[in-house]
Amino acid sequence: MSPRVPSSGRLWSVVLAGGEGLRLRPLVERIHADGRPKQYAVIVGNRSLLRQTLDRSGLIVPPERTVVVTTRTHQPFYSAELGGPRAAGPRVIVQPRDRGTAAGVLLPVQWVARQDPHALVAVFPSDHFVGDDFAFTRHVAHLAVVAARHPELIHLLGAEPDGPETGYGWIEPGDELDRAPSGGLRRVVRFWEKPTPETALACMERGGLWNTFVMVARAATLIEAGRRAVPDLSERLSRIAPLIGSDPEAPILDSAYLRTPQANFSADVLAAVPGMLAVSRMPPIGWSDWGTPDRVIATLRSEGISPGWLEELATSA
Repeated sequence: MSPRVPSSGRLWSVVLAGGEGLRLRPLVERIHADGRPKQYAVIVGNRSLLRQTLDRSGLIVPPERTVVVTTRTHQPFYSAELGGPRAAGPRVIVQPRDRGTAAGVLLPVQWVARQDPHALVAVFPSDHFVGDDFAFTRHVAHLAVVAARHPELIHLLGAEPDGPETGYGWIEPGDELDRAPSGGLRRVVRFWEKPTPETALACMERGGLWNTFVMVARAATLIEAGRRAVPDLSERLSRIAPLIGSDPEAPILDSAYLRTPQANFSADVLAAVPGMLAVSRMPPIGWSDWGTPDRVIATLRSEGISPGWLEELATSA
């Protein structure tokens, strides 16, 4: 059983489901003919990537403390998957348009902080393969307990690299901060988002980790990082967050988002505040960010999983 998060802060879950998944679209279109973004695709088994992420998160966070952030253009897909923004279950926050992962993280976190000022937040992208859901969520639950002891930090989940991959963010761990969770918690010396091949190789040689974009922190700490790194975006989102759930929400959000700047949470926030970051090494559970067709196919083959579409792809090659 996962450990209980200390009473000094309840654990909330933010599930990111607002991106378009353009790099994976050629593969998704082979599986689904309706133009759905990758998070709504059933790539393996009988559940979409979003549903798998929600089920994984649900092992440690109840639906009433789970927030899914999406984009209005995805309405046919999130309505079918979740029942719409006012349905029972996870809270759905619908952005008028995709403004990047910085808004995708900070808007729901601003909303969570208004509901629970002392909240701890676990952020989950909805396009990951996880080989062992229980081991993964147990580690995240342990990390939440540690985050309560180090409330000034954003706690990143780092993955052991198997090569100098330039498509991931890279984390260089520093001094040990805590012996928990398994593998310990370390300060972050440096954070690179999608570095050059030379930088990725050098980071790997120094014991660097891939950034999974799974993180745990106090809502207030994530908001503070946004204020430091992207002050204009953060200030605008702080004005938008109180409107979520109000009757005139849609037109006001439309107007606000027209002037909301585009920003990437890894490149524009995390890389700008390394002193606020800590990293925990994820156990060897079989993990991959399914951002490209090559990565999906390589993962499935390494795990010995062969869905029908993959067999058809091999036959037609």
